Amino acid sequence: MLPELKDDDIGLVLATLAGGTDRVQRVTLSDQTVWVKRYARLGPRFRKRILWLLARLLRQSVLRPAPLLNAQGMVEREIRRIENFTATGFLTPTVLYRNDTTLVLSHLGQNVLQQMNGLAKGDPVAHGALLVRCGLELGRLHAAGLCHGRPHPRDFVLDGDAFGFLDFEEEPDAVMRLATTQARDIWLLFLQVASRCLHPETPAAVLEAWRSHRPEHAEIALGQIVPFFSRLLPFARFAARLRAGKDIMRFISATDFLRSATMTTLAHYYSRTQGRTE
Repeated sequence: MLPELKDDDIGLVLATLAGGTDRVQRVTLSDQTVWVKRYARLGPRFRKRILWLLARLLRQSVLRPAPLLNAQGMVEREIRRIENFTATGFLTPTVLYRNDTTLVLSHLGQNVLQQMNGLAKGDPVAHGALLVRCGLELGRLHAAGLCHGRPHPRDFVLDGDAFGFLDFEEEPDAVMRLATTQARDIWLLFLQVASRCLHPETPAAVLEAWRSHRPEHAEIALGQIVPFFSRLLPFARFAARLRAGKDIMRFISATDFLRSATMTTLAHYYSRTQGRTE
């Protein structure tokens, strides 16, 4: 058990496992940091059940949440997805220990969101470059036939030039086709890009970075899901007048940008494919 830790540190980790209650807990050891991740308390699942209902009523697979699992199933899912990412060559945490409800994971470094927060006032150019790097690496991930499921700067790590991925609790490819999961990935990333970018040209640079690697099927799927979200914009704008919450404003900004950015690309694709069949 915990073979990669020193003997003096094993007792500290075991004490944390026995006495801790936080969902995710950082533990500083003698020469490294590890993370304890607990699944015993999964929280309310009402939101996911509502999404399942909406997906069926609206016939929109992009709304489907990952299958509901118990704690052991969540542990097994996260390990399986870490192994898949690692086997494809991507940097992920090492699983140091597991039981039916808990994982102990290695620390990869400071996440991208923390780095962005430190650069927001002092170096806005570097801040934007981090967002662009997120788009680039997500495109590389998609080109390898994978999806993240919940891409967010806090779930990406940049240590030197090494880029890593965290948090593998979602598994959208279990309930929708891969192209849709990848389109959903970039849309979810843009919820963060649209609300965190400091320069108006940054969103276009992020999208271009993603496009430099993404498979064509992901681009096509993006052009298919964005119109659905665009139809919700009038309702979102009305809700924003009543209460301009951050989530609503992110939705409006991201969807507005992607609607404009995908119109030309999708029209070009259909024009090209029509030419092949004539």
